[in-house]
Amino acid sequence: MSPTFDYLTIGRDDLGRGVPVAVSVAADADDVARHFAEAMMRAVADAKADRRNATMIVPVGPVDQFPLLAERINRERADWRDVVLINMDEYLTDDDRWVEADHPLSFRGFMDRKFYDLVDADLAPRPENRVFPDPADPEAIGRLIERRGGVDVCFGGIGINGHMAFNEPPEPGETATVEEFAARPTRVLSLSRETRTINSVTVGGEIGLIPRRAITVGMKEILASRRCRFYCNRPWQRAVVRRVLHGPLTPACPASLLRTHPDAQITVADFVAEPPEIKLR
Repeated sequence: MSPTFDYLTIGRDDLGRGVPVAVSVAADADDVARHFAEAMMRAVADAKADRRNATMIVPVGPVDQFPLLAERINRERADWRDVVLINMDEYLTDDDRWVEADHPLSFRGFMDRKFYDLVDADLAPRPENRVFPDPADPEAIGRLIERRGGVDVCFGGIGINGHMAFNEPPEPGETATVEEFAARPTRVLSLSRETRTINSVTVGGEIGLIPRRAITVGMKEILASRRCRFYCNRPWQRAVVRRVLHGPLTPACPASLLRTHPDAQITVADFVAEPPEIKLR
């Protein structure tokens, strides 16, 4: 195999060895969701112990943790009214407005259906604490984070091209140093073909249904979070998680910049921990 891709041969026991990102292997995808929900509960409890209300950046994808989290909040009567959840991103229309919340791909609609509407009203984050980046005012995310004293934890997943949130790698012909890329703030952008292609799996493979534009929380806000906790629960992530941990540290794989963070962890399902099979069928 070409030396460029030697990282693809790294076995499960060596995943993360020698890099400053902690790696945790969960039993399966359901266990990843439970781990995720537990980590969010713990972040809120830790902030309360410090007499603060937690501020977290959260994804839509992975998704299975949110109903589990809602059930646990209700069962434990945990007060999340003053917890701020900043969602990473949202799809936009061609004229850079949020897609409607009732759009089948809307992340705002998903969070309502799968989390906020499931939490008892006297425990759920207040409406003003359910935050999405606004294409009309992307800088509002930075102002909010500053008012809240920073982000306790940034949670997320990793895209097939290594993106975090919708921070896409530079396109061919576009250049950025690691430092320049790490400083990119919340912004509106065009989605890469790779992202639209893999996301089309959720709509039966029809890429034409996937919006071309989005707004994303920036690398700046992600990497400034006190802790980063990322989760991989898809079989195709076997390769990209190895690239993130053991390939070049480069904007071409945005999540590789987690290796510059002082407290980053990636949790993978046990099938993601296995090396990818590369062969003709």
